[in-house]
Amino acid sequence: MNNRLSLFLFIGFIIMSFNSLYQYSWNALLPLLQKGFNTDIVELEIAFTLFTIFSTTFQIVGGSIADYKGPKKIGIISSVFSAIGFLGTSSTKSIYLFYIYWSLGSIGEGILYGIVANLAVKWFPKRRGFATGFVSLGFGLGAVIANPIIFTFTNYHTVTLLIGLIEIVVLPLLVYFIDYPIKAKGEKPTDVVRTSTWWLIYASFATSAVPLTVLSSSLGYLAKENIELLVTIFPLLSGSSRPIIGYLSDYLGRLKIISAVLISMIMGSLLFFFGLLIPTVLIVGFFGGSLITLYFTLSGDIFGEKYATANNGILYTGKAVAGVLGGVIFSMLYFYNPFYAKTFVLINALIGFLLIYIVINQRKRGKVTQTKLERVF
Repeated sequence: MNNRLSLFLFIGFIIMSFNSLYQYSWNALLPLLQKGFNTDIVELEIAFTLFTIFSTTFQIVGGSIADYKGPKKIGIISSVFSAIGFLGTSSTKSIYLFYIYWSLGSIGEGILYGIVANLAVKWFPKRRGFATGFVSLGFGLGAVIANPIIFTFTNYHTVTLLIGLIEIVVLPLLVYFIDYPIKAKGEKPTDVVRTSTWWLIYASFATSAVPLTVLSSSLGYLAKENIELLVTIFPLLSGSSRPIIGYLSDYLGRLKIISAVLISMIMGSLLFFFGLLIPTVLIVGFFGGSLITLYFTLSGDIFGEKYATANNGILYTGKAVAGVLGGVIFSMLYFYNPFYAKTFVLINALIGFLLIYIVINQRKRGKVTQTKLERVF
């Protein structure tokens, strides 16, 4: 690996560390936001759902621009938006303005996520799983560093101001040094979305991510004790698994490892169903964190890297679906009847595995080209 590519991985890792604050620091920020806005959990969960919707849908727009025009300009604009999410939050006492600022920041975070995740997809075709996992490692470790610090603050104004000021200086500077390869091959999004394989992968990702989204958005009220420990260890597990499982997928086959991970998600959902929260956090945190790495690399393997940022931007909207399912719908079900909510999580985990099983059967029937199969299996 030459120095330039090593620099790209390092920059991607740092940017991902900041991106993680929108998702994996949410549980740490939630008590401060609830106190500051003097509102209930369900109303605040709307902001988390807005984050999943805007961060995912705008990856398509930002990804298309980055694929065709390069990642620099759109990346710098997105960096400013990400910082505005925190700076705007620090300056307002209105929950409705908070929704607006958090949505703008989510747009920036989502586009940045797509740009740097696909640095690895585009530049490392032979070690795509490990490289994407290494960049995505930051998406967990950033919150591991930030969350203990956030817990020392007594109001959301100061901590979000501090994060926003750091982001608006650091992120645009880092984005300036990245670029995409000129020579690359792959299928356009308009062709990709016409295939059944694509939609099976998409639906599998959206449903299998529900257990992870539930813990990301709701751990603050699900945990009756040890909340600070769980909120800190959860993103650590989520981040640390990504390069490890990505590496295994490079050498053992992408769909084999995805299947093993989805079985683990079912096991974690069963533990959650029986009220065993700590082992649920350990299993879902570790294996669930690698889902985006595996699905992004699977998409790159099958559909190529030239339009990977846009293709994976569309795929990433599955996280918005998971956000609605595991955020608002789960919280509504939980406060109505926890049994229904836990059953809902388990059903989604099962569906995610069954859909990937169908993709594997497509492979056996030869519905994916042999060249692509060599990379996937």
